[in-house]
This record gives sequence, C-alpha cells and structure tokens, in this order.
Amino acid sequence: MSAPVSVLLPVYNGAGTLAECLESIRHQTFEDYQLLVVDDGSEDATVKILREFSIRDDRIEVLSPGRIGLVAALNLGLEACRGRYVARMDADDRMAPTRLARQYELLETNPDLALAGTRVEHAGPMAPRAGYREYLRWQNRLVDPEAITAELFVECPIAHPSMMFRRETVCSAGGYREGPFPEDYELVLRLWRSGARFGKVPETLLAWSDRPDRTSRTDGRYSRAAFDRLRSRFLAVDPRVRSAGSLVIWGAGRSRTRTRLLVEQGIDFQVWIDIDPRKVGRRLWDRPIHPPDWLLANRADLVLVYVSTHGAREEIGAFLDGAGYVNGQSYLLVG
Repeated sequence: MSAPVSVLLPVYNGAGTLAECLESIRHQTFEDYQLLVVDDGSEDATVKILREFSIRDDRIEVLSPGRIGLVAALNLGLEACRGRYVARMDADDRMAPTRLARQYELLETNPDLALAGTRVEHAGPMAPRAGYREYLRWQNRLVDPEAITAELFVECPIAHPSMMFRRETVCSAGGYREGPFPEDYELVLRLWRSGARFGKVPETLLAWSDRPDRTSRTDGRYSRAAFDRLRSRFLAVDPRVRSAGSLVIWGAGRSRTRTRLLVEQGIDFQVWIDIDPRKVGRRLWDRPIHPPDWLLANRADLVLVYVSTHGAREEIGAFLDGAGYVNGQSYLLVG
C-alpha cells in the first residue's frame, strides 16, 4: 500500500544545505511517507548526497531528468508522487519533527480543506530584511480559512515549502503552471478561484531559509511587477469586484500603476481615496479624489486598499472596520 504522504523536493545545486534538510525529513514523527526528490541537473555534490541518503533510507526516491527548471521539476515530481497528500519542501529549509503529522491530521479531520500550511520562522545565513520580517509576521497571523482568504490579494498567504495539499485536487487543477509569475501564488489563486479552502497549523513547523541567491530574489518571475500583474488578473475576475456597483480605490505610492493594470482589464471605479491633502479635490482618470472620511458618509459596495506600506495597511483596515466595512467582503487589502 502506498504511503499516504509524499514529500516533493526539487533541488538544484543544493549540496550546502541538502543533508540538513534531508535529516529533518528523516526525523519526522510521522514515518509513513515517500520522499520524492527531483534533481534538476545539479552540478555540485547534490547527486552524491542523494545517493548516500537513498542507500540508508528506502523511502527516498530520486528522479534525474537533467536541467528542466523548477516548474517542470515540480510537475514531474507531482506525477510520480503516490501519496494522496503532497508536502512541499525546499533543499535549504528544515522541517520541525511534527510537521508532517500535524498537517496530515489537519487535512484528515477537515475534508473541506484543499491545502494546509504552517507558521514559519526565519533561517539562513543572513539577517532578515524588513520586508521579509513583515511578510513572516503577516502570514503567521493568518491561520483560519476565513482570515487566509480575506487577505489573499496581499501576498501568497502560505509559504510554499510549508504547504501540504491534496494531490488529486492540484492535479485536477492542472498542476503548476509555467509563466512570468510566481508559480506558488498562481497555484493558490487558481485553486481559490475554483472554490478551494485553505488552512494552517497554528504552530511554527518550518525553518524557512532567506539567502541572497534564492530564486525569489534573482528571478524576474518573483519581482514586484510580476506579483502586481498576477494579482490584477485574478482581481479582475473576482465576483466581488465584478459585481460592485460602487467600487472605491484607496491608494498611495505605486497605487496608480497597479490600479492601471486593473482598469486595463475593464474594471472601473468611481472614487479614489487619498490621505494627501494636496491631492484631495483633484481628479484621477476623471474620477474625484476624496479623503478617507468620505467613506463615513458615502457607502461603497467595495473598497480596494492599494496601500502596502508597513503598518499603514493595518491602520486603514482598522478605520474601515470602524466604519462598518468587513475585511474580505466589503473591502479587500491588495499588496
């Protein structure tokens, strides 16, 4: 009988951290798993390390397709995974001993969940940058399905290497997709659009490495512009956005550029909210610019908050909460 959980680990030149990662997997309290490693054409000692570990542990299987790229490696591994649940892992991260057990329990007892994450902590050779610290703080407070869904357009609410998902659900959705976008966030948004629900184990079960050479820092698919384009594509088909008779944008900084991506897809708005007194009273794209208090006297169907400054997003959310708007229903936070 197949193991109920498959750990999917793509790796490229991961010799510096791979052994520690593999040891963290081997020391799981949940032992009935398949570890499927896809060596993406490594040129360092990765192959040697994998050979040594696979001799010692027959749960480890290695695919060596040559250099095919991350998304292709993920899909190749996904096809070879035999477990009904697939846990993602990266070669420079470490699992806490109870990670697989806790996620397996969460998915087994909540059949409505398609995917489960965990809280994560910083690891790696460099001190966490301000943006990285803010992301960890933000995503670690999103635990229950409603909170995760409400802030889905801020950023990917679940760290990719912390995910465990139902293999059949992801395969039925077409697996990972190749394109000019972050493949994990695109998958989460696509699953959500199909009606999937997400949860999270409220425990820190992954040490998530932040390295200067990590792909998310060096590949254009993970640039701010790539995230903006992806978000706007899914926002433009969101029923809450499409059905809003009175759509209001609360903007600052780069908001105009990001809003333009939405407008170009046929989404219109009626009012722009700005805290800058120099802008209030003017017009943007022939739409009036009002101060936040306008929302107290005029009820909007939906407010899109295009403000990403640390702390400001929470202050705006508190203001809207106090004005009777509901996060995830009558207002959406957008990263």
